[in-house]
Amino acid sequence: MSATRLIDSGVIRVSGEDARDFLQNLVTNEMDLVTPGHAGYGALLTPQGKIICDFFIVALPPEDGGGFLLDVPLLQTADLMKRLKLYKLRAKVTLDDLTEASAVIASADGAPLPADAGIVYDDPRLAELGQRAIADAAGIDALVTAEPESYHARRVALGIPAGGRDFAYGDAFPHEALLDQLGGVSFKKGCYIGQEVVSRMQHRGTARTRIVPVVFDGGIAAETGSEAAAGGKPLGTIGTTANGRALAVLRLDRLADALAAGETPMGGGLAFHLADKPGFIRFPFPGEPGFGAAA
Repeated sequence: MSATRLIDSGVIRVSGEDARDFLQNLVTNEMDLVTPGHAGYGALLTPQGKIICDFFIVALPPEDGGGFLLDVPLLQTADLMKRLKLYKLRAKVTLDDLTEASAVIASADGAPLPADAGIVYDDPRLAELGQRAIADAAGIDALVTAEPESYHARRVALGIPAGGRDFAYGDAFPHEALLDQLGGVSFKKGCYIGQEVVSRMQHRGTARTRIVPVVFDGGIAAETGSEAAAGGKPLGTIGTTANGRALAVLRLDRLADALAAGETPMGGGLAFHLADKPGFIRFPFPGEPGFGAAA
């Protein structure tokens, strides 16, 4: 077992008798599936369908006081608290920022975490990512055996995006950040904020921009944030890099046109190509049957 502390994660508790319904009416995922044995992954959106924050939702059993813990990107914690308070209105819900007293750890190699590591849960996005845990910050260092870079390198190898690293909050739609591929969006639940835009993109197949894994031809990746282009035309942006690979936000229709014209995609001046498609991705890559019919 190799574990790392994710120092860029915060924790919010949502409790009270209306907690489940409160979240169900706000977030993209189906809260009925979130139980003490099964965490959820979802997001809060703007009315225009852009991601304000994505997070993990962990249900607490009655013996731990009930309610839910949100495993949240640290830099989004204060804004998410503010927005949750705004939507609270008369709901019987209590909101607490537990970030200072808490720590989030994650498996860096996919192996299970110790059962006593805190509130341990399987990463709901992809089984190969292993487990995460929310624990008291005091004494957590004894469990840490790996640097965060090890976790992110594995995440990149598996093709899993991270908010703030691979897509910008307030600028990306759930489809662009692959929430539709990773169980982060329910297309069967009732209304939530931004739901109409997300449903329209799903049914019309209009998600032309996607985060995809790429491999740099020379084995050395461009810097995160570098522009991706082909034939002098922009394709998108390079995100997290590790071991000559990266996650990149790309306009796949433009990439397909460039490849058809024999142009080489470049990121930060370095040539790259699409990596083998991860098994969890269901939309077609350029060159695959069905590409262009739906994105």
